[in-house]
Amino acid sequence: MKLEDFKNIYFVGIGGIGMSAIARYFHSIGKNVFGYDRTSTKLTGELLKEGINITFEDDLDSIPNEHLNKENTLVVFTPAVPKDHQQLSYFRLNSFTIMKRSQVLGLLSDDLNGIGIAGTHGKTTVSTITAHIFKTSKLGCNAFLGGISRNYQSNLLLSKDSPWVILEADEFDRSFLQLHPKIALITSMDADHLDIYGDKSELEKSFHEFTTKIKEDGILVHKKGLHLSVDTVKKYTYSLNEVADFYAKNLNLVEGFYEFDLVHPEGTFEKLKFSYPGKINVENAIGACCVAVLAGVNEDEIRNALSSFAGVRRRFDYQIRKENLVFIDDYAHHPKELKESISSVRDIYPNKKITGVFQPHLYTRTRDFADGFAESLSLLDEVILLDIYPARELPIEGIDSNMIMKNVKVPVNLCSKEELVELLKQKELEVLLTLGAGDIDKLVEPIKKMLIEKP
Repeated sequence: MKLEDFKNIYFVGIGGIGMSAIARYFHSIGKNVFGYDRTSTKLTGELLKEGINITFEDDLDSIPNEHLNKENTLVVFTPAVPKDHQQLSYFRLNSFTIMKRSQVLGLLSDDLNGIGIAGTHGKTTVSTITAHIFKTSKLGCNAFLGGISRNYQSNLLLSKDSPWVILEADEFDRSFLQLHPKIALITSMDADHLDIYGDKSELEKSFHEFTTKIKEDGILVHKKGLHLSVDTVKKYTYSLNEVADFYAKNLNLVEGFYEFDLVHPEGTFEKLKFSYPGKINVENAIGACCVAVLAGVNEDEIRNALSSFAGVRRRFDYQIRKENLVFIDDYAHHPKELKESISSVRDIYPNKKITGVFQPHLYTRTRDFADGFAESLSLLDEVILLDIYPARELPIEGIDSNMIMKNVKVPVNLCSKEELVELLKQKELEVLLTLGAGDIDKLVEPIKKMLIEKP
């Protein structure tokens, strides 16, 4: 059977950012979509409002009768779901058609001009900027994003007329090897997901294999400095300010936002204004512009898109922006991401005290990068550490937030999620950052409410 032949689609882990985009797609074409997720979140709430039904109970009674018909039901799952998941075990034992999220994404995109944005960090922001440039240009696009675009309030963009589809190409569980893009962009290959890969060299091998999936007449774009030897497709490099095929000159910070000239192989686009803060995001925008230029987007379209880009939920996401108080929420959960996020905030607010709340994500990541986390967090003026968010993992003996805390070089203290709002209430805050990829996002609204109401 082809994907379009299935009447019912059941998602195990529907609240995941990548899963929800595919669920929205199937719902938009009239499929009977239902799904399970472990916890209720803002995103699952949005799916429910859109008419997608969700259960938060892992039992067989929660599966609707029509989705128990294996002849016309496709089961889509994410590798983040535990192997002993009751519903998924049932579907496997009863020989349902079961596919990983990445397999479905590959099938949905194979007949289009895919743009696969990969990298251990930056891919969500780059893919969302790229999607906005294409969407507002004559080319148009479809997009399956790994974050919620502030311009469209969704992680799914659809176009009946455009042959282009922008995809976040995820290296976790080697998912991106299911894709066959016409253009691939790689932002970074820093060590991460060592629970999957074992060491950095294995992760790099996976990125090299991803480049072999590019279609025959395709293009590889990558940040300058990444060692990727590819002879079968055209290759272009980009950089923030180092000379490359695409790079920025005359970078200026104007009232919290950057202006720059974009140098490209055919000339220069002068005085581009980017409406999204942070120096790291200028680099992300250059990568997106590189892809857009190579696909045929013109200068005026790029200029207008950059000035109207509204950002990505939980990526350098301003919650409060006043003269005497700034609150930014960010998804950074890797030492390099933390360093880039904190440094970007420091550039904008060089004379203000910056307080950061960090929730480590995964026991294995904390074990592998504790020293790197401590080094990056030491760029703050004050650190509040929450307990590790386990996600898909079981606790590992001896691994906790103390591993990070003991090497932080600035004032630091541990705090529970339950105590955080009250602790922040007692502090004189100037710039506050909440950082992490776990459920720290659930604290953003309570913190924001407290700060607004605080006398």
